[in-house]
Amino acid sequence: MVDTSDPGAQAKAPNPEEKWTVEKVLSIHYWTPSLVSFRTTRASGFRFTPGHYARLALGSDEALVWRPYSLVSATDDDYLEFIAVLVPGGAFSQHLAKLAVGDAIKVDKACFGFLTVNQLAPGRDLWLLASGTGIGPFLSIVRDPAVWQAFEHLIVVHGVRHSADLAYREDFTALARQPLLAGARATLSYFPAITREPGASQLSGRIPQLLANGRLEQAANLPLSLADSRVMVCGNPDMAFEVRQHLSALGFATGRRGVPGQMAFEKYW
Repeated sequence: MVDTSDPGAQAKAPNPEEKWTVEKVLSIHYWTPSLVSFRTTRASGFRFTPGHYARLALGSDEALVWRPYSLVSATDDDYLEFIAVLVPGGAFSQHLAKLAVGDAIKVDKACFGFLTVNQLAPGRDLWLLASGTGIGPFLSIVRDPAVWQAFEHLIVVHGVRHSADLAYREDFTALARQPLLAGARATLSYFPAITREPGASQLSGRIPQLLANGRLEQAANLPLSLADSRVMVCGNPDMAFEVRQHLSALGFATGRRGVPGQMAFEKYW
């Protein structure tokens, strides 16, 4: 669960100090005044699967504020990267807004989540549907060489209100032009969907609407089918709920009790 907006949400903090490491902030990038990504050092023993999230803590030792954030970095990067929205009055956001290069941040040694490719049954096409900061874990996923061998088509859709909110747009378009590794099986298509700037993108409208009216399939030139398509969704609860309803009506299911499914979800608020 990626927590980017609820000022009152409280993630359970690890108790003994040995359950986390203290990392140093390496860089901070503001996409907009309220949309920020940042990199930290990475403990040598930290391991994760693309799509996982980690718990971070800021504040004094007497009053630490913990929040879960999806990992944007690739598994072989020597740093950890995260993206967040600064929420007015948010307990974590108040500390994050003051963060500077060189500052300390605590990172839980464990990572979590079910937004991973291994939750999906084998398929041909991998659809990655994100709104807002939900795009973060998908960059980690498409930077995994195994994903480029497991699928023939990778389709990334990023729904935002304004073009300035298209974090990592250049990263995705660069990967689309040049595959992650020579001889990769897959091709990557990246589609921004901007809702409040008419004409700013090929797709305009919320992702659930684009699914319902078939415009998403038309843009990708691929059918969304139970046999061939696998769908991962990361975004706000309303978007995730509507997409789940649409896909469920087509027979898509999430993995259960070790049985891989055709769709996987992560939501944030």
